[in-house]
Amino acid sequence: MKTATVRARVEPALKLEVESVLNELGLSVSEAIEIYLRQIKLVHGIPFDICIPNKTTQETFEHTDHGENLNYYKNAKDMFDKLES
Repeated sequence: MKTATVRARVEPALKLEVESVLNELGLSVSEAIEIYLRQIKLVHGIPFDICIPNKTTQETFEHTDHGENLNYYKNAKDMFDKLES
């Protein structure tokens, strides 16, 4: 029986965006939190990596955010061909 209450304070805009995504998945915020907690129990930790990106990765993110240094490919084969050359 579910009787424990979990409360968290989050930014209203974040909550709205998350609710929109969860609605598309057919989940409520409560159900998503329960899934998250069950995953923590299952893996005995946070179920995803939490890390600070190194300088190169951070710079790459910044370039990508600004549309810089991007590569475009026609399809997956084209991408792999160019990566292998």
